[in-house]
Amino acid sequence: MRMTNKIMRNNSAYNLNQNKILTDKLTNQMTTQSKIARPSDDPVVAIRALRLRSNVTAATQYNDRNAKDADQWLTVTADAMNTVDKVLDSLYKQATSAPDKFETADGLRIYLTQMKQLTAEFYSCANVDYAGRYVFSGYRTDLPVTFTEEDMKEMKEHPISYNIEEKFGFEDIRRISYTDFDKLSENLGGTTGPTPAPGITSTNSYEQNVKNSTVYSFRISYNDLDSLTKTDMAGNPQKMTLTLPEYTDAASGKVYNNVKLEITAPAGTAAGTNFAADVKVLSAVDAATGIEYDTTKTPPDTLPPQVLTAETALDVQEFSDQEQAYKAIANGTCKGIAYIPTSGEMVFSEDFYKANFSESAFKNDKTFQVNYDKSSWKTGDINPVHYFKCIETQDLAAPGGNPHVAEPRKTWYNSQRDEGRNQDIYYDVGYNQQIQVNTKADEIFTHDVQRDMDDFQYYLKQLEDIETLRTNLKTKQKDYPEDSAEYKDLEQRIKGADKAWVYIRDNIHNKFENQITKYQKYMDDSRVAMTDNATRGARLELIATRLTNQKMTFKELQQDNEGIDITEVAVELTASELTYNAALMATGKIMQTNLMNYI
Repeated sequence: MRMTNKIMRNNSAYNLNQNKILTDKLTNQMTTQSKIARPSDDPVVAIRALRLRSNVTAATQYNDRNAKDADQWLTVTADAMNTVDKVLDSLYKQATSAPDKFETADGLRIYLTQMKQLTAEFYSCANVDYAGRYVFSGYRTDLPVTFTEEDMKEMKEHPISYNIEEKFGFEDIRRISYTDFDKLSENLGGTTGPTPAPGITSTNSYEQNVKNSTVYSFRISYNDLDSLTKTDMAGNPQKMTLTLPEYTDAASGKVYNNVKLEITAPAGTAAGTNFAADVKVLSAVDAATGIEYDTTKTPPDTLPPQVLTAETALDVQEFSDQEQAYKAIANGTCKGIAYIPTSGEMVFSEDFYKANFSESAFKNDKTFQVNYDKSSWKTGDINPVHYFKCIETQDLAAPGGNPHVAEPRKTWYNSQRDEGRNQDIYYDVGYNQQIQVNTKADEIFTHDVQRDMDDFQYYLKQLEDIETLRTNLKTKQKDYPEDSAEYKDLEQRIKGADKAWVYIRDNIHNKFENQITKYQKYMDDSRVAMTDNATRGARLELIATRLTNQKMTFKELQQDNEGIDITEVAVELTASELTYNAALMATGKIMQTNLMNYI
């Protein structure tokens, strides 16, 4: 085969070009330290590189962002709970030491002042935030757990009322020791003595008139509730509902479950007065047949005659203060339930307790339920949206205008959740791995810590009152001769006051003893939450360590896949450049032509 000059030139140019391409490729690899510049260079390497880069990006996102953010959230929560634990421990120690040290109302007041300060510190921890998000607020990280001064300013401009649904169990019913010593002040200054208390025949038996009675109560989570004499924002009469776990008709003996009662004030009831409320049965379930009767349905069900007797059998009275309510229950003038909006209590006698709230009535985890309204709020109150099913009603009328609007704005909270306990916040911190970062307010910041202080304040008032009465009686006695009827009358009153003082002192001691157990329970609950948070933190640390290792592994694989062996590529580049230069020289000689090439 004859090799013409043209063929030789073409072959030389082709080889030269291939050497140039190889040299450029190796030069680019040395510059970028990457095997490929475009997917077409090596599709297998390119596909593998995309997968590895995706893994590195995900590991970086999980480890450098999500895990660190979650760790900070858990750390802030842990710091707050450590403070809470110290506060509860201080309250526990105060309750432990107090009964043996205070002797007067002044001594008790000092202890309560310290305990109130600790209680305020306890709730202040609830509004801890991380990066502008409240860590104990569940999904509603923009809402603080307790109302702030800013919230109060907003409410002043646009008042807010909440209709709150709260559930109670058998363990929520408590025994209260009430000391009645009002008879000691009756007819003071004369010799006729007090009006005899029930069962007492002698008018001068002052000590017998002093009684320490047991009443039963359950506390709603708030005080200063709306009175039934008040109207709502739309001007409608106020209503409250009470759902009893069990009701037995006295005449027929038939048993009904979940008896829902509507409690209202009679028409024309003056605000601020004590009154007997109207009771209406809304629904009930026949315990024997399971048939549910509900008058609120459309069309309404007809209630059996037996259950309707609850409307007349149940005596519900609203009282303006605790003293009047406790007295009415203790002396039997109120035979059903005494409702106290100011203290947020429902109080009932032992007989009513045994008939309607016995332990047997709560079998199979039965509860009783109260729906009530609260529109009076102050800084530090716990926001109910974090705890209960509730409806917020906001008056949108302009300040200074009509106080009622036709259609106030309503917002439903926790309507599909069981008291808001399903508001867990999870972070993606690994491949198919999530971790819960939040602890909810109702796991730690129970209403009871503040409500317990309210009980102490009541007992303090009783102690102050009896001490004032004893002092006044002793002072007044000095105005009469020792042989006078007035002197002897006052002496008997003083003995009665001394008896009442002993009763009240005993009640306070018992309260402190019970409180020790309560504070221990609060600490136990808090430490369970602390342990859960610490466990999540430990798990997160393990995940973060594993992510760090995975990230390093992925980067090594990425380097192996995309990276070059610099020594090897340098040798190849040097060889390629030598080859290229030699090809240039050879091609140059081949491409040289003269006249003889054309002869």
